[in-house]
Amino acid sequence: MPTTADIFIPCFVDQLYPATALNMVKVLERVGVQVNYNPDQTCCGQPAYNAGYQDQSRAVAGKFLQDFAAPAQDQQRFIVSPSASCVGMVRNSYNELFAGTAQQPACGAVQRRTHELTEFLVDVLGITAIPGARLEGKYTYHDSCSALRECDIRPQPRQLLDGVAGLERIEMAETSTCCGFGGTFAVKFEAISVAMAQQKVEHALDTGANFIVSTDVSCLMHLESYIKREKLPLKCLHVADVLASGW
Repeated sequence: MPTTADIFIPCFVDQLYPATALNMVKVLERVGVQVNYNPDQTCCGQPAYNAGYQDQSRAVAGKFLQDFAAPAQDQQRFIVSPSASCVGMVRNSYNELFAGTAQQPACGAVQRRTHELTEFLVDVLGITAIPGARLEGKYTYHDSCSALRECDIRPQPRQLLDGVAGLERIEMAETSTCCGFGGTFAVKFEAISVAMAQQKVEHALDTGANFIVSTDVSCLMHLESYIKREKLPLKCLHVADVLASGW
């Protein structure tokens, strides 16, 4: 029986980076995963949660639990997302939202099945290279706060990217330092946020890399805006975009 994955496409990926979502599907199907998409899905509830609106966030998160409830006969079915930020929300913040509620058992079941793309490929499927993936150039990797601190994701994307033909990794200084996005942080503390992006981009430039790659397009969107404004010779790519290159 083939591995089945229900994919969760975050709001900002759906609206701003749909090609990344399609590339994730291409990668999953490339390695034999049967992909399902529920068009009724919306949001994980993170924006409201981070802004302090727990009741509103719980309502949205409750819909997420309904949208991704597995059939009774298929509890091993996986949920895969191209966003460590959203996965971190489901795995961690849902504990607070649903503690002591009637939805707590359903929450636990969904949490156990939810994975970020690279950890799903490496840790669940045991895949460390995507057949045919090729991209010429040098890349440096940005560890998003959510991936590193909420999901314990660090080696998995590097393993997959290092398996891409023609691509060379050069680690930048302070790779685990925040890029400055932080959702509403970038709005409330614009000057600090921009300064953090500048520092991150300067570290990337120092490596001589062509690409900054990460698991989170929210970070990449923030960095890309600074790069474009300053007309710098760097391109931001989500890991799924890299893994789907060349075939």
